[in-house]
Order: sequence, then C-alpha cells, then structure tokens
Amino acid sequence: MLTACWLGASLMALGLLGQLSGCAGGPVPRMNSSSGDIATASDEGDVRKRARIRMELASTYYAQGQYTTALDELKQAVAIDPSLPDAYEMRALIYDAMGDGDRAEANYKQALSLNERNGSVLHNYGWYLCRKRQFAEADALFERAASLPQTVATSKTLLARGVCQISAGLYPEAEKTLSHSYEMDPSNPATAYNLASVLYRRGELERARFYIRRVNSVPNQVTAESLWLAIRIEHRLGNMNGRDELASQLRSRFPTSSEATALELGKFDD
Repeated sequence: MLTACWLGASLMALGLLGQLSGCAGGPVPRMNSSSGDIATASDEGDVRKRARIRMELASTYYAQGQYTTALDELKQAVAIDPSLPDAYEMRALIYDAMGDGDRAEANYKQALSLNERNGSVLHNYGWYLCRKRQFAEADALFERAASLPQTVATSKTLLARGVCQISAGLYPEAEKTLSHSYEMDPSNPATAYNLASVLYRRGELERARFYIRRVNSVPNQVTAESLWLAIRIEHRLGNMNGRDELASQLRSRFPTSSEATALELGKFDD
C-alpha cells in the first residue's frame, strides 16, 4: 500500500539496525558499558572482531534476500561470541522476514537478556510486537528505548512509537509522541506525515495543513499518500480551490494509485 519507504508503518522504514534498512540511517552507536563512551574498534578483542566480521557478512546476505546464508553466518558469529546481542537481534529480524515469529521473538528475548539497555533491540522488538497488535507490550519497549541517553536514533524510536499509538487508536498520545519526534528531527518527512495524519483525525486541520505542506513542499518527498492527505485536509477546511489544485497533481503524477481512485469516487471522508 505504501509507495515510499518513509510513509506510515512499514517494517524496514522504522528498523534501527542500519545495515538492514536503507531508510533508517546509520547503525546505532554501541556504548562501552564500563566508561559510558561510544565503543570503537580498539575496545574489541579478537574474538568479538571475528564475530562482527561474520555479522557484516550476514547483513550483506540479508540485504540480498539470502536468508539461509545469512543465518549460517550468524550461527558462526554466535559460536565465536555467544554474548553478542546484535547477532541475536539480526537473527530475529531475519526470522521475522521469513515469517517465523516464534524464532524471531525468542531471539529478541535472548538479545535483551544479554543487554536490556540496547536501544536498537528495544526498538525493533517493540516494532515487531506492534505489528502483532500487542500494543501495550510494544509501547513499554518503545518507552524504555526512548528513555535511554539520546542518540540520532531516538527520534526514529519516537516515530515508531507514535505510529504504533495511532494503530492502537491512542490519538492524543500519538500526537504528543510524534510532536516530540518532530522537535528532534523536523527534516524527517515520515514524522511530519504521520503527525499531520493524527492531527487530521483529531480535527486539528490548520495544524495538519502545516505539517503536510512541509512534506509536499519537497518534490522528491511527494507521494500519492501525502497528496491525498493534503486533499482531504483542504476539503474539510472548505478550500475547494486548494483541494482541486492538489487533486490535479495526484491525477497527473499518480494516476493508477488507490488514492487517485478514491479521489474519483469522492471518498474524502473515508
């Protein structure tokens, strides 16, 4: 349904393990637990370095859709260093992609047992549970991840939490969470789109207009979904000229989209 990686609630848009998601940005920095500093290569011994080489190979195979080969590399990584939570996290993501929920959840739990303050694991496990509609459990994990010392990934965790709160029908909570995410990273179109969406649902039309205009003002961010949301906002505000101008863009740029079909059927309030 989604035509751009940043819109709505797609799995890989919100994953934080950078090697596995082109939309998520770089990998989350690891922390040296003894000093609180960001861990660098000099902090790692030979065993962990060898394990991480296997991890890097696994992530490459995963990105290419070679799940079995990726799992084999991770098996070797765990054999070298069973205490590496990232290996279990990646294995969970791969099992999830393969549709094996039981093994995915078992590996998320194993990763957290090794480091309960790993923000990436908390985020991805939370997103997994959200997709399973286990909203309360997911929200608790997102809250734990967001309460950790802030990194560049914190705004993405808040985005994921806000989208999950929308799915749970918790619109006031979603507005608060997404507003916080936007404050941290106003350049992220996913945040602006989802914030506009929840404000539209809540009848905050002028505010919704502000955020969706931020999205649609950048040509390479415009999608059928973002135009359709803008159209519905203008329609509800009674700005028919603005609505029709946006509708013309939707028809010309995305003529075969489901949103263009909804436009032709006049389903502005569905």
